[in-house]
Amino acid sequence: MSGNTAPGAVGEGSTRTRLDRGRGALGPALELVHTGRAPTRAVLTAELGVTRATAGAVAAELEALGLIRVDARPGAAAGSQGRPSHRLELAEDGPVALAAQVHSDGFRAALVGLGGRIVATAPGCETVDADPAKVLGSVVEAGAELLRKTGRRCVGAGVAVPSAVAEPEGTALNPLHLAWPAGAPVRKIFAECVRAAGITGPAFAANDVNLAALAEHRHGAGRGARDLLCVATGHRGVGGALVLDGRLHTGSSGLALEVGHLTVNPEGRPCHCGGRGCLDVEADPLAFLTAAGRDPGPEVSLLQQANELIRDQYTDPTVRTAVGALIDRLGLGLAGLVNILNPDRIILGGLHRTLLDTDPQRLRAVVADRSLWGQSGGVPILACTLDHNSLVGAAELAWQPVLDDPIAALAQT
Repeated sequence: MSGNTAPGAVGEGSTRTRLDRGRGALGPALELVHTGRAPTRAVLTAELGVTRATAGAVAAELEALGLIRVDARPGAAAGSQGRPSHRLELAEDGPVALAAQVHSDGFRAALVGLGGRIVATAPGCETVDADPAKVLGSVVEAGAELLRKTGRRCVGAGVAVPSAVAEPEGTALNPLHLAWPAGAPVRKIFAECVRAAGITGPAFAANDVNLAALAEHRHGAGRGARDLLCVATGHRGVGGALVLDGRLHTGSSGLALEVGHLTVNPEGRPCHCGGRGCLDVEADPLAFLTAAGRDPGPEVSLLQQANELIRDQYTDPTVRTAVGALIDRLGLGLAGLVNILNPDRIILGGLHRTLLDTDPQRLRAVVADRSLWGQSGGVPILACTLDHNSLVGAAELAWQPVLDDPIAALAQT
């Protein structure tokens, strides 16, 4: 028998060598496709700084893991020059993360795939029990039912809560708009519920606006920003988050950027924090309805009531005046944050997105007039673009171990 190696064995060996060389690039490569920054293998090669052969081996391994799809026939965009490249797409039937969100007007569960794509949602609940274990148990069971119906593989679970979440304990320190006790161990409870439901993978919990900012930075209006400030008001209160150099800034113990407690009206309403006139009580849906002289109804959420009032009755002088008042308060708070943080982009969510859409010139003018950096050139202020960004952000927590090390993470699910 000849000692020569068969031609096929040479090909397999060289492919294996390229894959071994590029195994450390699997996570970065997946993140590039996940965030839409590598639509083709040529772009992936350039972004990773590897050879075409190594990029091809990495893409093939991610495809073998069921995470992406590589177009078998390379193509080029109309008018482009150079060699056509294989397109890279996320696998539509790939794994999912269980995402959950709890807020003052209810909770919901969803399955979210790579790319921030919501695959399935469960009907939301409109009441929140005072016992966090009951609420988290219910939302996890709703998610487990979605997994049973879809038959999808689950990489883990994440929950967004309307409270600062202290690290490393994972406790909700100030669920002010829920009846939950301060310091509830939400991460521990959520993880226990996930395990009890037979769901594999790690479980995470974090503040809802932090997660909204994370989702928008990866998939929405914040994509491409280096220092991104997100401010939002959903159902009650005002929250903020900051992404610095592409990473969520949570401070030394997860409690950074409690922007809701910036004073914007010294003679204003008493705040839950003990202060007066904070953004939390001066620029949320309840504050708007009050300023517009409307009594909140129990039928739908405060956010929906406020948005509908602006949409349907903006010509009413009282409503227009209330909109202007909230824009001025919000702008004053944003100006203070711009002076301190010097972000390169601001994104607004919830009712604040509606205020921006209603009168963008007024809000931008207030921020520019009251901030040093705004006067020097202006900071782009944009609306959040993801409809369920906190849910998508909760899923990002569960996806992160896969983005860090796809092989190791998937081996545990």
